Amino acid sequence: MIKNVVGSKNYSVWLEMLKRLVPHGRTYRLSVVIACMLQVAYEIAQEKEESNAKARQLCSIFERACEHDEENGVDPLLKITEQLFKDAGVGFKRVNRKGQGYSIAEEAVHQFLNWDAMPWEA
Repeated sequence: MIKNVVGSKNYSVWLEMLKRLVPHGRTYRLSVVIACMLQVAYEIAQEKEESNAKARQLCSIFERACEHDEENGVDPLLKITEQLFKDAGVGFKRVNRKGQGYSIAEEAVHQFLNWDAMPWEA
C-alpha cells in the first residue's frame, strides 16, 4: 500500500537504503531513518488523500496510530513497516546481548509516534 502512495521511485530508494544499512546498522540509528520514511509517507498520503483511495487508507492508519489506537492504527502501521523490511529482503527482528528479542520495526513506529517529542523541553 505504501508503495502505491509514495511512488515506485521513492519506494525503491527506500528499499535500497534498507538493504545497505540494516545488516550492519545500529537499531537506534535505523529506527530514526525508517521513522523518517514513515513521516514522508504520511505527508505524501495527506497531500494525495482527496484523489487517491489508498492514500486515504494510509492516512487513516497513520492518524489512528498517532491516536495510539492499537487495533486500527498502531498494529496496521507496524505491519506496513515490517513489509518495508520484507520487501527489502532484510530482517527486522534482532536479539540483544542479554538474549532478549526486539524489533527494529517496532522501534521505528515508536520513533514515528514520538516524532515531535522533545523530552528535554518538558
